[in-house]
Amino acid sequence: MDLHSPYFRSIRLNRDKVPGFRSFPFNLAAVKSLDELELRPEVTFIVGENGMGKSTLLEAIALSLGFNAEGGSLNFNFSTYDSHSALDEYLTVVRGMERPKDGFFLRAESFFYNVATNIEELDSEPGGSRLIDSYGGKSLHEQSHGESFFATFLNRFRGKGIYILDEPEAALSPLRQLSMVSRIHELVSDHLQFIIATHSPIIMAYPSAKIVELTGDGMQEVNLEETQHYQVMKQFFDDPDRMMHHLLKP
Repeated sequence: MDLHSPYFRSIRLNRDKVPGFRSFPFNLAAVKSLDELELRPEVTFIVGENGMGKSTLLEAIALSLGFNAEGGSLNFNFSTYDSHSALDEYLTVVRGMERPKDGFFLRAESFFYNVATNIEELDSEPGGSRLIDSYGGKSLHEQSHGESFFATFLNRFRGKGIYILDEPEAALSPLRQLSMVSRIHELVSDHLQFIIATHSPIIMAYPSAKIVELTGDGMQEVNLEETQHYQVMKQFFDDPDRMMHHLLKP
């Protein structure tokens, strides 16, 4: 059930401007099959095997919306290594009627060090309020990877915003992932829109979310039980001994 109108309705690839689909990033499954990706007002999951282009697509979407390539809020503009693709230059964002009042791009590979370090550098400058107070008040470097992730999710994320998350489960235990689903629901109730790339069947089980799965054949909307992630995990937990036998046999 839609709780609100989306801040962003869809992402379009300007295919007529693409120089060709044989070189990176246009040769990725996430890009080759992209025409228009319609977004759910609450939660849209992008899932698929490694190498399908989930993170590249998510990064390009974030850049198209004005975020820093390495993550953070809209006012973060640091750069430790310029490695993002030019895919964002070929995307068109279809906006909704309302404008988000907040936003954050959280990517697992750069958050713990790059974003956390930039927060400390900004807070070391004289004047103004401390940024770290918006993240729970405790240095993110003084917490474990999972703790800093979850502290950000609990304290920094607010309603009426757009939040883009790249594999947030990377640092979270299964119990924390369940807590994250609960927190997502709280935020969705406060007029918030998520775009999340994930491998976690726990997180992608959030009700009413749209799941877009990327395969070598392209992208398609699926339900949880149809995803490869769910099927593999179900096979394992239904009969772990049998799976181990096949994996470990000579």
